[in-house]
Amino acid sequence: MSNSVPVNPRDLAAAAGIISSAPALAMACHMAPDGDALGSMLALHLLAQQHGKTSIASWPAPFVVAPHYDFLPGLDQVTEPAAFPEAPDVMIAFDCGSRGRLGELAASAMAARALIVVDHHATNPGFGHVNLIDPSAAASAVVVRRLIAELGWKLDSPSALCLYTGLVCDTGRFTHDNTTPEVFALAEELAGFDLPISRITRQLFEQHRLAYLRLAGVALARAEFDPARRFVAAWVTAAELEAEGVSVDEAEGLIDLVRRATEADVAAVLKEAPDGIRVSLRAMGGVDVGAIASLFRGGGHRAAAGFTSPLPMAEVLENLRQAVPLVDASESGSAFKSRGAD
Repeated sequence: MSNSVPVNPRDLAAAAGIISSAPALAMACHMAPDGDALGSMLALHLLAQQHGKTSIASWPAPFVVAPHYDFLPGLDQVTEPAAFPEAPDVMIAFDCGSRGRLGELAASAMAARALIVVDHHATNPGFGHVNLIDPSAAASAVVVRRLIAELGWKLDSPSALCLYTGLVCDTGRFTHDNTTPEVFALAEELAGFDLPISRITRQLFEQHRLAYLRLAGVALARAEFDPARRFVAAWVTAAELEAEGVSVDEAEGLIDLVRRATEADVAAVLKEAPDGIRVSLRAMGGVDVGAIASLFRGGGHRAAAGFTSPLPMAEVLENLRQAVPLVDASESGSAFKSRGAD
């Protein structure tokens, strides 16, 4: 059953008790980690080490991150998934809406003596022994901050920087509907650690290699709009990524360009990757893209979600288009019949 209420204080106390008594912790976040997944995990990883615990942090293959996250403290200490414990005593999973998002590390989660799940996805079934899942939280970083407080650990500048990254990424620089008074209160607390906020913002959202900008031009030039669904979509192929020298992870930010289309309520970017077609979804209106992603065995939130499909690009695009609800049923016909989607 999906959690629909904030974290139970008893669960928070139970998680803190397990962590406090554990000499070693194994931490993992979801595949293709974003700022919230990385920031949440690394904040607790760094503080655990400061409190005398052996801590390892990882995520499933492909074991890479987009270059705009390379400033995160602790990123140079992470462990490759092949070296992750097969049966950890205590494992903590961050920002994973389901066990499947842990990839090959899901086996370790199932074998762990104690599994703590820290998340804010409403679709999370609660697959841990202790579940700290709050769908009302703007980011997993918010839940991690509560856990740190329950542990009685003090924040420092590196851990605050990690949590701020999670918060600013999942609120879209405080522009999404999940930007609550609690978000601003936490941002104020974290900013008090003298964070380089302007530099963080530029690296996360505004700074791109020229190769990325050229790829963005390719994607935007072919973006197509379905007025009956107020749906805009663009895509890039593996050949185009290779030609420009841009990784799939670096191309994640393309969705933030496509979603700016005034005419659209739903935006999508499809990227051809070795593991399939990776789809990023954003909603600017009342459509729940998390529910759409779940139809394709993906997940996320109402306003931001994604999934990966083994099907060909054109088929994924058409299936996705059909899943977006019609705004005006009198208008019909596919806007994606040509121009390179196949």
